Amino acid sequence: MSDDVVTAAAAGSFELAGRPVNRIGFGAMQLPGPGVFGPPKDKDAAIAVLRRAVKLGVNHIDTAQFYGPDVSNELIREALYPYDEDLSIVTKVGARRDGEGNWVPAQTPQELREDVEANLRTLGLEQIAAVNLRRMDEHEGHPDVPIEEQLAELAELRDEGKIGGIGVSTVGLDTVDLAIDQVGITCVQNAFSLVDQSDAAVLERCAAAGIAYVPYFPLGSAFPNMPKVVDDSRVQEIAAAHDVSPAQVGLAWLLARSPNILLIPGTSSVAHLEENLAVGAITLSDEELGRLNG
Repeated sequence: MSDDVVTAAAAGSFELAGRPVNRIGFGAMQLPGPGVFGPPKDKDAAIAVLRRAVKLGVNHIDTAQFYGPDVSNELIREALYPYDEDLSIVTKVGARRDGEGNWVPAQTPQELREDVEANLRTLGLEQIAAVNLRRMDEHEGHPDVPIEEQLAELAELRDEGKIGGIGVSTVGLDTVDLAIDQVGITCVQNAFSLVDQSDAAVLERCAAAGIAYVPYFPLGSAFPNMPKVVDDSRVQEIAAAHDVSPAQVGLAWLLARSPNILLIPGTSSVAHLEENLAVGAITLSDEELGRLNG
């Protein structure tokens, strides 16, 4: 390892399901093929990214059985099994893929249990560090399932030792409060970035309760013609002053925003992985944070 490569430990740590994890982790969503469907374009490169991530101190990997489907979990197992003792692998349930790659709900308690078991099999784990319940809006032919029933099933899986902690994803403050009261959650995954802070109330609730907050879309929307952090002139100016990329500034802002934020930037490139980890060494001044927050 060269001396100028920043490790995941540079950004500090936060507790996730009773275990400290470095605040910059790795999201496996970009490892499968286009549209998170099918095999990767370059399997060797995907394996290399995972192994490099762990070598550089990443001990929090976010995945899902429906990434591929099956692909990201199988890559993780091939690259990293047997796993380091301090590695926390987190997955999510609540969706599946059909034969054409469409995302379809899998929200019933039985489906949640089946998909936790599938994650355990493909990852080769006896226990998943945490499982996020990905809530989905009601789809035609898929009735809305009360979240109380879903959380109860996940709590049973936790009691059985198959889950270390329970998380929720794509939910509002009322649902977070309900989940905290009913099962005691360990993390929340919601959209949050410098250009979309609409979830600030949930972030603050999590911070007050000691719950990890894991933002997706950390650089703004992935959809065309929607706000993106890298397009913000303030971000671009601060990036130039630090000789870093605008994306790095956007991620550094998140780390400075709240100590319970855990990042899971994904990539299929070792160079991009190292760029993401380098965010942990970027210190934004009070003046720069003021400009960004303003």
